[in-house]
Amino acid sequence: METAGAAPARCPVTGAGARPAGTATAPVELPRRRTSPFDPPEEYAGLRERCPVAPLRLTLGPGDGGGWLVTRLADARAVLSDRRFSHRNELIGLPLPPPFPLTEYAPPPAAPGAFIKMDQPEHSRYRRLIAKRFTMRGINALTPMITRITEESLDAMEAAGKPVDLVKHFAEPLPVRVMCEMLGVPDEVRGPLGDHLALLGRMEYSLEELITACTVIAEQLQGLLVAKRAEPADDLLSELATGGKVTDEEWVNIAWALLGGGFDTTMNMLALGTFALLTRPEQLTAVRERPELVDNAVEELLRYLTISHFGASRAALEDVELQGTRIAKGDTVVVALPAANRDPAHFGTPDALDITAPTQGHVAFGHGEHQCVGQHLARGVLRIAYPALFRRFPTLRLATGPDEVPLREDMLHYGVHELMVTW
Repeated sequence: METAGAAPARCPVTGAGARPAGTATAPVELPRRRTSPFDPPEEYAGLRERCPVAPLRLTLGPGDGGGWLVTRLADARAVLSDRRFSHRNELIGLPLPPPFPLTEYAPPPAAPGAFIKMDQPEHSRYRRLIAKRFTMRGINALTPMITRITEESLDAMEAAGKPVDLVKHFAEPLPVRVMCEMLGVPDEVRGPLGDHLALLGRMEYSLEELITACTVIAEQLQGLLVAKRAEPADDLLSELATGGKVTDEEWVNIAWALLGGGFDTTMNMLALGTFALLTRPEQLTAVRERPELVDNAVEELLRYLTISHFGASRAALEDVELQGTRIAKGDTVVVALPAANRDPAHFGTPDALDITAPTQGHVAFGHGEHQCVGQHLARGVLRIAYPALFRRFPTLRLATGPDEVPLREDMLHYGVHELMVTW
């Protein structure tokens, strides 16, 4: 599985271009420290250049497997599209400390319906049940709804008065409302679900908090399932509840997976993307004055910012050779999505935000069979929300210094906790 056209690099960690099975190495830690709000940790650049498949220290693992960190785009796409690398929860080690201390680590297999942590054929069976609603055609049909909610969110933001927190009054409620209307989640359920799903997105929480959050989410979803069966509507959760293709447990876990992925990600892209544009006037001017660039601007922001800042993890199901390095069966491979999306071998000026630059091939939504099922929905929201925001507030600007913006380095998805703006 060697990447075409790339000779194995000599790794500063191992001192060699290949690591034979059993060779002792000094693993690197997963890079976490940022020196800029918009750039990934600096260590990625050196690893990508000199050690693109680096031995990685795992905090905990389900077995005796080692860890590897992949930082080049071609290798990232190769790993994420190869069925020899598994997405199963019970096989993957942790590159970061768990939220609370554990005396042992033996993660269970994914629960029925939790398709994100499954391999084929189970993954595709569940994904087919929801895929039609998440196609580009399906999302295009939601444009009037997304536009309406965007304008209502901007009305609320304006009514709140300036200065205002863009996260609280626009970036967070907009995608949450869109997802809930699409799935059919009523207002009275949205709040409790959102609060407890947000806790699970933190890097640290107590065992008691975890139990409470999981209990509340399960109870809310089970109640919603009963309501959907009693009074179905034209929404995805009603379709699943009445279609006879999933059990109650599967329904709850499918809904959990969709809401858990949809509440947090688009919110962070919308807020962090706005922050980036407000600090780059020439890029913001282009977004405002050249509507034909909006689609490419969204893709460039996705590439440049890459909010999945801890990457995507896989477990090797057999021995695999990558860039001259042997990855043993049972090893965990972490694909550094932020590093791959800054690969100079693919992107001309990878560390610059340029909304006119080619963006094809980025992995902000992952790649392969597990590529984010909600990617077209996220794009649909961002394509409408960014232009609408800057039309409504043509003089929008930060109300604080850029270095005063609190960053979400303590969360599974990167972004900003707060973005105070005025106009």
